[in-house]
Amino acid sequence: QVQLVESGGGLVQAGGSLRLSCAASERTFSTYSMAWFRQAPGKEREFVARITRSGGSTYRADSVKGRFTISRDNAKNTVYLQMNSLKPEDTAIYYCAASESVIFNTQNAVWGQGTQVTVSS
Repeated sequence: QVQLVESGGGLVQAGGSLRLSCAASERTFSTYSMAWFRQAPGKEREFVARITRSGGSTYRADSVKGRFTISRDNAKNTVYLQMNSLKPEDTAIYYCAASESVIFNTQNAVWGQGTQVTVSS
């Protein structure tokens, strides 16, 4: 089973940027569709963005469109989340996840341990 390790979280001021990385343990990384989710204190985990196996197609939640970009480098077994124009409401633990489905499916997802992002006002 693939193992995922997120990095890149931290404290940033509103309007700033961060890039999250998620490194996968398997050489078959390119066979997984990938996604980012987040969970704020006291709230349910919510979808942020997903990307297909080849990286040819992406989809983002309305709340992050125009600010966040998901990408992947299959040669490095890594998926990224570039976050620009950060807002205090983006504060959350960010999780990456892998799915063997062509389109990411939470039913068969494997999750990383998460990385904290805190945006100060």
